[in-house]
Amino acid sequence: MSVSSLARACAGSASIALATWAVSPAFAQDNAGATQNVGVEDIVVTAERREQNLQDVPISATVLNAEQMARRGVTSIADLQQVAPSVAINQVNRSTYVNIRGVGIAQTSPSSSPGIAYYVDGQLIPHEQFISQSFYDVGSIEVLRGPQGTLTGQNSTGGAIYVRTPEPKFDDLSGFVEQTIGNYDSYRTVAALNISDGDQVALRIAGTHDERDSFTRNIGSSPSNPGDVNLWAGRINLAMRSADHSLRVNVRGEYFDSNSDNAAIKRRNDTVSTDPFVIEEDAIAYLHQRGLRLSGEVRYALSDGVEIRGLTSWQDGKTTDQADGDRTNTALPRPPAANVGRVSYTNTRFKTWINEVNLLSTGNGPFSWVVGAFVLDETIPASILRDNNHTVDFVSATSTIETEIQNNSKSLFGQINWHFTDQLELVAGARHSWDKQVFNRIASAGGIGITQTKSSQWTGKVGLNYTPVDDVLLYVSASKGYKAGGGNLPVAAAPFGPETNYVYEGGFKTTMWDRHLRVNGSLFYSDYRDIQLASLANGLPLTQNAARGRSWGGELEVTAQFGGFSLNAGGGYLNAEFARDALLQNTVTNQNEMVRKGDVLPYSPKLTVNAGVQYAIPVGDRTLTPRLQWSHISTSYVTPFPGDQTVVPARDIVDARLTFDLNDSLRLEAFANNIFDKTYIANQLQNSSTADGGIVYGAPRQYGGRLTYRF
Repeated sequence: MSVSSLARACAGSASIALATWAVSPAFAQDNAGATQNVGVEDIVVTAERREQNLQDVPISATVLNAEQMARRGVTSIADLQQVAPSVAINQVNRSTYVNIRGVGIAQTSPSSSPGIAYYVDGQLIPHEQFISQSFYDVGSIEVLRGPQGTLTGQNSTGGAIYVRTPEPKFDDLSGFVEQTIGNYDSYRTVAALNISDGDQVALRIAGTHDERDSFTRNIGSSPSNPGDVNLWAGRINLAMRSADHSLRVNVRGEYFDSNSDNAAIKRRNDTVSTDPFVIEEDAIAYLHQRGLRLSGEVRYALSDGVEIRGLTSWQDGKTTDQADGDRTNTALPRPPAANVGRVSYTNTRFKTWINEVNLLSTGNGPFSWVVGAFVLDETIPASILRDNNHTVDFVSATSTIETEIQNNSKSLFGQINWHFTDQLELVAGARHSWDKQVFNRIASAGGIGITQTKSSQWTGKVGLNYTPVDDVLLYVSASKGYKAGGGNLPVAAAPFGPETNYVYEGGFKTTMWDRHLRVNGSLFYSDYRDIQLASLANGLPLTQNAARGRSWGGELEVTAQFGGFSLNAGGGYLNAEFARDALLQNTVTNQNEMVRKGDVLPYSPKLTVNAGVQYAIPVGDRTLTPRLQWSHISTSYVTPFPGDQTVVPARDIVDARLTFDLNDSLRLEAFANNIFDKTYIANQLQNSSTADGGIVYGAPRQYGGRLTYRF
């Protein structure tokens, strides 16, 4: 799709939006007496560094508050792909890969960065290993599609996810306890307490314990049963403010400790059992992730129209894991050298310090603006070991990779919004980033030595917003995102360069029928250059820059509320392909192979669709709400090379829940996820330097109950 075609499509969509809005008053008037006057609620977003109504923000976004997440069963980051169009999320071993519109990350590497920026309460979580542990006591979540970086934090090529936890409430004592019990001996407890007896100091404490048996049964001789869950996590948020509220301070702390038997990986072409949820391993397996995050945020009103904000964050995360490298119960250790039995062991630590400062306008005049600076410094020591002489437990290394990576990122950014008429608004933003990486190869079969890579880039955004009538917003924009380059483990391999993404987008946001219906849509064209793709060459990790990709598509989201009846639906269409031929490393064959122009980009399902309906039934003073929801994700591939070992087939998942609100304090819920017990592949794991790949299957049918008590 050309830019001119996109413009024509946007114009057509705008015409439809205006026409639909134009007939809405009559519909609302005709049906005023038929339903209660309850409409869709406003959704508050902070994507532009200030609280705004989602319908006033010219960004393609899916935003859910705490109640909406509860109703739709969103209890983990992986659940977002069931409710947000154009989002693909894959969890494997220690990492969570997030891709939006086919842009993000497909394989973990300490020397590269995700293409999707992930934030918790404003602090960037820069690595995919530590983004899943904070998903409890969440106040809202914002999924932004397209490059981000002119307003906050780190640059991103594909989008951003903002997780907001509830702010402490002043002069309030309240809290809640939520207990979930389900099959597979699943027990999840979440609790929070808000403490404040005045107007200037408030404290919120929250915690969770989540445990579950594995969906998979290990019939091998190992005492481990990979696929289980055991997480303890807690956070505190101390809020302080001056008597006149001009000074606001938040001090936050978070700790998590996850200790499981690692991930369940089904061996390909398993000759012992064809059951997707049966594996045969003899090695002791475990995955231990723990981390500490401390942050301080200060906001001070310099005047009635200007505020300064500062954020500092220290993050210390560690991952230690051991796995059966051969994925069998029968492979023998060395000697002789032909035997392939082995145990893999990995130890990685991320020590990250982030500082950010913003100066932003807070008034209601025709100009709003923000300028800022961002600095990230981190050190990542890593050990990747393989023991070919033992198959049950790691004893000593026969293959050793020891590295230490130092990353430094600095940037200046800013954006201005100018309402030059009552209906037209101009948006312009820019960012300049400087990135440096020092890669120290202490021990490796690919050679030792220290290399340094540097990159810098200008990025930005321009846009025009048009509000022809109340409750209708039309917008067009052009933006550029950037992801820094880095070094490869083999000394002889060239470093990989930065990747960039140029996106041209048009969209509309409408609220109609007396606020009973909200329809938001967007169309985009993406020019994705120098794509960073990770693979394995001769047993060592390798990241290469592919030639170029291009994609086009769109999203449509609908929310309706008519009395007790609620409906939500979302759909995304994505056509993402390589724009040129490229010679890339194929992990499956361990050879350089040609990727042809027109081949599909990794993690780019053509269709992502979701829909849900519910009806609140009054039962005396109580409310009974049945809900049914469905999601569809079409076929995608985990590498540029389509095949049996890289395909993630299409899937349809149906969930159901029944919620009984006894009063404002007590809620009972029964749920069934994947009610038709669909067996599906969630991801395909490729071979690594220490372990064979395999198939990761999605969760089978899960059912249970949940009790929530608020006070």
